[in-house]
Amino acid sequence: MNKNKPNILKITNLFATVDDIAILNGINLEINQGEIHVLMGPNGSGKSTLSKVVAGHPAYKITNGEIIFKKKNLLELEPEERSNFGLFLAFQYPLEITGVTNEEFLRAAYNSKQKYLNLPEVDPIEFFEIITKKLIDIKIDISFLSRNVNEGFSGGEKKRNEILQLALLDSDLAILDEIDSGLDIDALKLISQTINNIISKNTNKSLLIVTHYQRLLDYIRPTFIHVMDKGKIIKTGNWKLANELEKKGYDWLKK
Repeated sequence: MNKNKPNILKITNLFATVDDIAILNGINLEINQGEIHVLMGPNGSGKSTLSKVVAGHPAYKITNGEIIFKKKNLLELEPEERSNFGLFLAFQYPLEITGVTNEEFLRAAYNSKQKYLNLPEVDPIEFFEIITKKLIDIKIDISFLSRNVNEGFSGGEKKRNEILQLALLDSDLAILDEIDSGLDIDALKLISQTINNIISKNTNKSLLIVTHYQRLLDYIRPTFIHVMDKGKIIKTGNWKLANELEKKGYDWLKK
């Protein structure tokens, strides 16, 4: 890890259940500012569960351990407080919201964070100036604003909309849960370029990426790769570990 930059997330001996079924079985993970961490592993290994637990999904019960984010106990915060405090989760399957435009949704999210930070809320005209700059930065057409949230969006458009939210909220740590799933190669390149642009403009931003596929890592170079199985991290390595997994699968690690 980069010892020259401070720790942003520290997960210690984390256990969690859903419907009394153990899903996480002793997760230990540290992420420093500016680092990109990737979670890989077979289906059912607990990757998406970990992302949801960190974000505060109410379906999961923490039975042991702690999550410290920016020196604060994350388990004491509600999901919306975690978001306003600088944590972002991009969903694997973004929801459609009928009757609510992207502009309305994004302005509500932005003003929620402004209020949390004791900053003045912005009116529609002020917000339009702010969001237009973000649209230009990540090359999204302005027509996105007038469309209902994710309604009729392609898979790639939904994922780009998640990244637009990340750029707007200026989060310190983004958890991207299978941001590459369902994307063709052109959409994958575009999403990866957008993520890299956001990170390059602020080297203190950190990422935790959940993925099944090595192909994403052809475009986003991680600091560390962690392999999960049965609710635990069983292997940690650098970006070269992804190539081994592509060739060998996961069975050699389980043994």
